[in-house]
Amino acid sequence: MSEQHNEPDNEQVSGQMNGQTGGQADGPADGPVGGPAGGQTVALVTGANKGIGYEIAAGLGALGWRVGVGARSEEAREGAVAKLRAAGVDAFGVPLDVTDDASVAAAAALVEERAGRLDVLVNNAGITGGPQQLPTTVDVATVRAAVETNVIGVIRVTNAMLPLLRRSASPRIVNMSSSVGSLTRQSTPGAETGPISVAYAPSKTFLNAVTVQYAKELADTNILINAACPGYCATDLNGFHGVRTPEQGAAIAVRLATLPDDGPTGGYFDDEGELPW
Repeated sequence: MSEQHNEPDNEQVSGQMNGQTGGQADGPADGPVGGPAGGQTVALVTGANKGIGYEIAAGLGALGWRVGVGARSEEAREGAVAKLRAAGVDAFGVPLDVTDDASVAAAAALVEERAGRLDVLVNNAGITGGPQQLPTTVDVATVRAAVETNVIGVIRVTNAMLPLLRRSASPRIVNMSSSVGSLTRQSTPGAETGPISVAYAPSKTFLNAVTVQYAKELADTNILINAACPGYCATDLNGFHGVRTPEQGAAIAVRLATLPDDGPTGGYFDDEGELPW
């Protein structure tokens, strides 16, 4: 669904997603780490200390962007920042617990202090909720935790960062979803949707719906917001059983983060193009 633009077909999406966000830096970082952003594109990636989130941060940093590494753990966060800086990325740490109002507010204040604005927000932080998710036996606390992090956390962070995003010439929001959130796939006999899950999968369906509602409200602005599926990647979220690398999973987020101004919004994409709701 696209409220701001006509619904694109997969070929159109692929072409549009090959574009670059207006105003982004093409060269290396143009200032000292922690200094004013100037004309440098600024991104924040939540859950960026490892896995797909780290690779998204690395991919955006490779474009010459300044990247905020959002994560709860100080040790993991600063380790990721150090690794990114060693690779030439202009990275800075952002203490961030997406389930905590005060933490999110402090993160927004820090981004404003460090950069003055935000061009791209990638809502990547998420949890599976654990292996036991049969509807008839699940602990409802498992469902509550998944929704709190994977959905409410995204709303909390997005709303806190919106004032900074509105200062950007070409703001982008990418919500990391999953193909298991597709009701079309879940209801198709024989489709590969993983184990029965009453917490994780529905939380991604919920996130997809939230993404559409943001796109509808923001239709008259220059903010493009889309949901991305990274594919089944080998991360600690699934015990490293995935068939794709985190770097491969990060590619769709980087593409949606660098959409041109006439790119799609309110969509649901993977590397192949548009996914069915």
